Amino acid sequence: MSFYVYILRCADGSYYTGHTDDLERRIAEHQSCALPGYTHDRRPVELMWAQDFPTRIDALDRERQVKDWSRAKKEALFAGDWQSVSVAARSRPRVSAALDAGSNRTDGGGGVSTREADAGSAAPQDERREGEDGAGGVSTREADIGAAAPRDERIAGEAPSAPPPVIVLVRPQLGENIGKAARAMLNFGLVELRLVAPRDGWPNPQAGPAASGADIVLERAQLFETVADAVADCAHVYATTVRKRGVTKPVVTPAAAAEAIHAAPGRSAILFGPERSGLETDDVAVARTIITVPINPEFGSLNLAQAVILVAYEWSKGQALASPPAVDADPPAPQGELDGMIAQLDTLLDDGGYFFPPDRTPTTRRMLRTLLTKPGWSSQEIRTFRGILSSLVPKRPRGG
Repeated sequence: MSFYVYILRCADGSYYTGHTDDLERRIAEHQSCALPGYTHDRRPVELMWAQDFPTRIDALDRERQVKDWSRAKKEALFAGDWQSVSVAARSRPRVSAALDAGSNRTDGGGGVSTREADAGSAAPQDERREGEDGAGGVSTREADIGAAAPRDERIAGEAPSAPPPVIVLVRPQLGENIGKAARAMLNFGLVELRLVAPRDGWPNPQAGPAASGADIVLERAQLFETVADAVADCAHVYATTVRKRGVTKPVVTPAAAAEAIHAAPGRSAILFGPERSGLETDDVAVARTIITVPINPEFGSLNLAQAVILVAYEWSKGQALASPPAVDADPPAPQGELDGMIAQLDTLLDDGGYFFPPDRTPTTRRMLRTLLTKPGWSSQEIRTFRGILSSLVPKRPRGG
């Protein structure tokens, strides 16, 4: 089963982005006025672009990526003009939070519309890329790259360290996988991508949407004909592979490789092979060290982006990248408050006839106390729970 992301052009010139598992049916519903919502009063609509995905999560991810693109960037996507997509990404302005909050409208058809035609002289509302997928995706503005840049590039006075490694994709097959690898890189502060003889050429229009906002990585990507050319300026070359090769070289884990990259002077390069077969023996021969991920011997299959993200994550440790803020939990409530809550519950259960048969009552009460003392309730949690219990007590009729 396939899932589709699509963009419609409405009669008023605005664009509508949605997803579906039946593209023909959904487009027909938009065109026939069968769907309430944004396109209902903006017919006729025209299908401008669509792409299929193996899972709904992938489709939702892509929908969130493209729905906030500017008109120029979307139209470059329609035309398959990746150069223009990149230019539009570089030129997009920052907009206020108030404008962001009101730019999207959602309807019952599984899509989000963006009123680019109503922007007037102001910058289009959708020239931003914020609040992405629950599938793990977080968008990144180019102006915010400093938050993910290596520490030695943004903290004045700090002792210089080894430069970040170069990620080299050798004969990658799908533009979409190049984009996903770029996204994985930028998540962990890596921005230098080199491509060796990509099968479908470069630039590739499929890479942009899959990069989820990692445009800076794609824009800086360099193209080479051979592996030797791609790593000529690197002092340390690592090859990622899970298969034994006919070349005897040191084999390390991603963590050990990351430690060595940080410690060694000079630039390092990490090679990743094509999706179907991985690096060839001649490619591995160029490297000085092999990186192998400890993996299930019964199923040793990693896709390209997964392999990149494992290595990039290990390198990023200690790089002062953004982490979720630590939030202190409320302290446990005093024992007296907990006892009061348990007594309240005990009374309600007794009045409701819960304790039966009578000879089991002591055991049941002990079990309930054990259950209720495990969580380490805070005072606020106890007040909340007691409020729930109080709401369960039947209201007594008032006297006449």
